[in-house]
Amino acid sequence: MKVLATILFLLLIFMQIGLWFGSHGVFQLWSLDANIDQERENNRKLMQRNEQLHAEVQELKGGSEALEERARSQLGFIKEGEKFIRVVPKRESAESGNR
Repeated sequence: MKVLATILFLLLIFMQIGLWFGSHGVFQLWSLDANIDQERENNRKLMQRNEQLHAEVQELKGGSEALEERARSQLGFIKEGEKFIRVVPKRESAESGNR
């Protein structure tokens, strides 16, 4: 009877090792759950960014004001008849070298 109990106990230990530390064990499950949560957060951020870009595209397609504003700010376009004045700040190194 002791031999049978020992064999059953060793079998139980072997099965527990597989359950906890095996390739489909509990620790692997916890790791995968953490990865899933991280990927869901990444997906949420990307979906939010996509929505912003989609809204921006719709705004650019629909209105000339948004297109004009983007051309002015990013490309430096000016309207006909406007005057463009560029202010260049003095450089610190040139100012300190002349004194």
